[in-house]
Amino acid sequence: MYEKLAHVAQTWGLALFIIAFVLVLIYTFNPANRKKFDEAKRIPLEDGDDDNG
Repeated sequence: MYEKLAHVAQTWGLALFIIAFVLVLIYTFNPANRKKFDEAKRIPLEDGDDDNG
């Protein structure tokens, strides 16, 4: 019983991981998200005129 359950968990776990990885890649390299990522990469370079320091 344990061997069957472990095999199913390993197989479906790997399949779900691969699907999630592909979805992340699609989201990351989608041209519609370019503006959002360009704005996010400039955040560390912006002048921090807030009250934190």
